[in-house]
Amino acid sequence: MTYDVETIRAQFPALAAGTAHFDGPGGTQTPRPVIEAVSEALSSPLSNRGHGTIGERNAESIVTGCRQALADLLGADPAGIVFGRSATQLAYDFSRTLAETWSPGDEVVVTRLDHDSNIRPWVQAAARAGATVRWADFDPATGELTADDIRAVLSERTRLVAVTAASNLIGTRPRIAEISRPVHEAGALMYVDGVHHTAHSLVDVAQLGADFFTCSPYKFLGPHHGVLAARPELLETLRPDKLLPSTDAVPERFELGTLPYEFLAGTRAAVDFLAGLDARASGTRRQRLATAFAALEGHEENLRARIDKGLSTLDGVTVHSNATDRTPTLLLTVDGRSTADACRFLAERGVHAPSGAFYAIEASRRLGLSDTGGLRVGLAPYNNTEDVERLLTGLSDFLAGRS
Repeated sequence: MTYDVETIRAQFPALAAGTAHFDGPGGTQTPRPVIEAVSEALSSPLSNRGHGTIGERNAESIVTGCRQALADLLGADPAGIVFGRSATQLAYDFSRTLAETWSPGDEVVVTRLDHDSNIRPWVQAAARAGATVRWADFDPATGELTADDIRAVLSERTRLVAVTAASNLIGTRPRIAEISRPVHEAGALMYVDGVHHTAHSLVDVAQLGADFFTCSPYKFLGPHHGVLAARPELLETLRPDKLLPSTDAVPERFELGTLPYEFLAGTRAAVDFLAGLDARASGTRRQRLATAFAALEGHEENLRARIDKGLSTLDGVTVHSNATDRTPTLLLTVDGRSTADACRFLAERGVHAPSGAFYAIEASRRLGLSDTGGLRVGLAPYNNTEDVERLLTGLSDFLAGRS
């Protein structure tokens, strides 16, 4: 496996500004092929989807091409790929639709580890349906959320379990495949937030046992929108609210209004860019993605190890990302100092590591960090060792009170 990070970095125009970006969990920078794909879509004839005019055909080609690219990325069926404005919007749409089948006494499981977009829509939908919400906890000392934690709150009345594939706050990757077994044994569906996970590991929706899996392309080098993957036959059983003249076909019945064709073109380009991260990779797009993600994980793990080692030498720093299996995302706090101040200090030195709870409000509270959270350091495919050294030097200077 090869990973030429400098060649990869050369494809990101934004990096010319000189910032060392550790804000990948909030959204990545955009490579040139994605920018060009968006521009090409907008500068070519474009119309509502169809097969008559060139504009109609272009739109149709963009949509089908993007569905196939995402199916390759997620190990899913392209006929089960649903597009939305964001993962949050999709969670709200599907929570409302699924709640139509719930009754008082039914139960819905959410976790303390999740981003609020995979908590609040289910809590609110359950309240409207008269269903009971049960909370699965995680261990704040280790950051671990296990199958036993989920099993402890399952019952014969459980209708749905919402769980993250990776915490956007502390990086924990629960063993989703293990969690899915007791969930399905209880007769429940599993809705998996894969937004943070998809940026760092190759996904196989069937292997994970996810009935619904969401992701956001702007977290893996693409444009801003949301994606949901599910089995087409499962989608066929759901009846969302829709306009009378709009199609009832799956997956289009879940897509409200005209799709953002230019963003879908950019998303396909982002998947192709990811498939080329290992220049020596060959085979189908799915095979090249597998090789590329193996190289990416190795690169990000090496950088994370350097950060871990560097942080261990800094007095007064507490790292809250301790799970055995985790993404290259670290949350840290500083004794007696505000991480918001640390964020501003680093920003003045061209290092972007944001501070906050990042909508993982329940996880932040469970860690004892109230709603403030901490300083989040998240890696992306374009980070290099120089970025890491700038980060560590900046944190050292902040702790020492150097200006």
